[in-house]
Parts: sequence; structure tokens; C-alpha cells
Amino acid sequence: MTPTGFAALEAELKNLKSVERPAIIQAIAEARELGDLSENAEYHSAREKQSFIEGRVKELEGIIGLADVINPATLSGTIKFGAKVTLVDEDTDEEKSWQIVGEHEANIENGLLNIKSPIARALIGKEEGDSVEVRTPGGQRHYEILNITFS
Repeated sequence: MTPTGFAALEAELKNLKSVERPAIIQAIAEARELGDLSENAEYHSAREKQSFIEGRVKELEGIIGLADVINPATLSGTIKFGAKVTLVDEDTDEEKSWQIVGEHEANIENGLLNIKSPIARALIGKEEGDSVEVRTPGGQRHYEILNITFS
């Protein structure tokens, strides 16, 4: 994963532990004071949220503990993990730019492409000027690689 992705996961974990977890503990305590827990919707809602938070904390701790952080700025050459790639769709002439990142930091709306995606797998090892054919769920796509940067 990239240093940026790692930092984002660490920030989420810190927020869950220092803000969300204490808030939900307080909400559960307040709901308990309302009386009969069997019919207390606030209590059940708070316990459900607590369960979600604890699950996410364990998930993030596992991801962070096993993370291999790679700084793309130290890389160069053909397309690989961390590359920022600008492509042009050969059918529509539409330009797209993505950075190839780990699966836990991928967000296609923000231009972060999962390394396990069909497009990323097709791009790995290619160079500027290469033409790439990609099988996507929407059908065959043909792209030309315009630019590759590492930063």
C-alpha cells in the first residue's frame, strides 16, 4: 500500500478508538439508564453500532499489521504498483488518469485503481505509447498509454 493509504487507515483507526468508541460507550450507558433493555431501541441500536466499530477496529488493526508500505516516488520504469497512468480510450478519445494502489485504499471515484482490477492487471508491465486491450464487465476496451509517473 502507498504511504498515503497507510496514513488514511491509521487515521481511521485512531478516530474509531479515540472518538467513536468512547461516544458509543456513553450512548450505551445513557440507554441503560432508560430502563427495560428488552424493549429499548436506543440500547439495541447503540450495541449494534458498537459491534460494527469493534469489527472495523479489528479489521484495520489486521490490515495495518500486515501492510507492506511502498513509496511510489522511489520507483520508475514500466507500469507497476504506485504508478500514475494517463490513458486515452481509443474508441471514445476520452482521457482517464488513475494511480494503481492496494485494494484497501482503492477508490475509483478518486482515481485510485485497485491493483487487482482488470484494468490494472492489463496495464502492469506496459510502457508509454503501448496499446492495451482490457476485458471489463462492460465489455472490451482499448486504451493507449499516454503518460506514466511515479510520485
